[in-house]
Amino acid sequence: MSNAPREKADFKKRLGDVPHKPGVYLHRDRFGRVIYVGKARDLRKRLSHYFTPGKQMRADLKTRALIEAIYDFDWHTVGSEPEALLLEGKLIKEYRPRYNVSFRDDKRFLLVKVDIGEEWPRFRLTRVKTPDDGCRYFGPFANSGALRQTMTFMRKRFGVLTFGRGSPTERERKSSTYQVPMKLADTTPEQYRERVEMACEFMGGKTKELLDVLDAEMRSAAEKLDFERAAELRNMLDDLRQTTKPMTRYTTTMRHRLKLPGAINPVADLAALGEELGLSGPPRRMECFDISNISTTHVVASMVCFLDGKPANHLYRRYRIKTLEGRQDDFASMAEVVRRRYTRVLRDAASQAARVPSLERDDGMHIEYAPELSQEKLRDAVKRVSDDDPAMPRLPDLIIVDGGKGQLSSACAELQQLGLYEVPIIGLAKEFEEIYRPSRTQPLRLSHESGALKLLQRIRDEAHRWANGYHQVLMKRRVSESLLDECPGVSESRKQTLLRHFGSVARIRRAATAEIAALSGISPSLAKAISNFLRERV
Repeated sequence: MSNAPREKADFKKRLGDVPHKPGVYLHRDRFGRVIYVGKARDLRKRLSHYFTPGKQMRADLKTRALIEAIYDFDWHTVGSEPEALLLEGKLIKEYRPRYNVSFRDDKRFLLVKVDIGEEWPRFRLTRVKTPDDGCRYFGPFANSGALRQTMTFMRKRFGVLTFGRGSPTERERKSSTYQVPMKLADTTPEQYRERVEMACEFMGGKTKELLDVLDAEMRSAAEKLDFERAAELRNMLDDLRQTTKPMTRYTTTMRHRLKLPGAINPVADLAALGEELGLSGPPRRMECFDISNISTTHVVASMVCFLDGKPANHLYRRYRIKTLEGRQDDFASMAEVVRRRYTRVLRDAASQAARVPSLERDDGMHIEYAPELSQEKLRDAVKRVSDDDPAMPRLPDLIIVDGGKGQLSSACAELQQLGLYEVPIIGLAKEFEEIYRPSRTQPLRLSHESGALKLLQRIRDEAHRWANGYHQVLMKRRVSESLLDECPGVSESRKQTLLRHFGSVARIRRAATAEIAALSGISPSLAKAISNFLRERV
């Protein structure tokens, strides 16, 4: 960093590039020095708090001084909150920012140490890793409580020693604590080492089979109405998943490894993505779809659009899934929203030219096409028509669906029905961030530090946020609409009449009594009762 004073960054503009993901952020002063390091579950929300109007007035003296000293900020995304905590601690120790108090001392996170050279190896907690001592280390672990519960589980499940030093005493060898699968007194050191190896594999992350067994036990206990046991197993599963979840381990010197600021370079990321996917060029226009089906009452979908690697909010769309009744089906939902989106694009493009008899799809839907569209690829034809009118919907350079093979297959089938064979499409599966492509059996896996993957994650997370936001809006609206169920004299048919005419309970509340009475089936006296009822329950 240069020592020359700098001007304050445009925080509002900078915040637009910050993702809704966990990570760490670094505040810098006018000389570029790091003055504060923090962690966040949602980086954009956390950083925006610093620059909200009035924040300075409500803040304490220390926070007010920090806000006044901030001239710019950087950020780095991570995979989870525990990773953010680990990285925060490392960066504070490295930069030693003046406004940080925690972590500036020598406090370290817990590690698990096992000395394989011992005759009866023990699993012990430590905060210091000694190089070349012949021991195996696991961690560090951000949640010490979850780690201690995991050590207790290991002792009971694998029958390994988890405290004390040296060879087990006679009392330990006969203790009931180590009866799984047999007492230590009945075990040879070689048999015990097999237990230690299984426990090491568990601490190393090979946990799926065991966690599945515990999950099945929890569900079985719940079905038998043994809720106390089910809750105990649930808490145990939470601790084990938190402890054994794969995490990035950060070294002491981080500044040369972090791609700051924010690891975002839209031009470079787009170029890298186009190259990784084998596209003809950078996908300047990308559209991503996500389904939100928290309940069967409101299944919704979202479509977000990125132009040149940045969100284009004015092109976002929301959809209520119409073809599913009281059931959840991500594949069918994805098919419906892709069909509706690109049917609309094709219809709008066709309306720009003289129409010809429509093409009938297998499901009976009709799409109008212009004569030119039948003589060239649809993708090129729509581009040509939309180039003449910038306001027209366009086909994207890349379609992204949130999900794996199933969601991708459903979307591909709809594109083929519409004749859009040439539009590139991929599926992004969240668990392992795998990229699925049509006609490819194996997924593509990019480095987690890859700018191409980070770009895909940003648009996928934005689609997820947009879909969940719409779902919450509908749920709140449903709660509001339920007020009418309590209103005397309002039957289900009258309720639907009111909502169809006014659109929401808030509009009914603001309407004049005469306007309500003008609706079929509602008398002046009932209209007055409805108006009074809603105004009393603001």
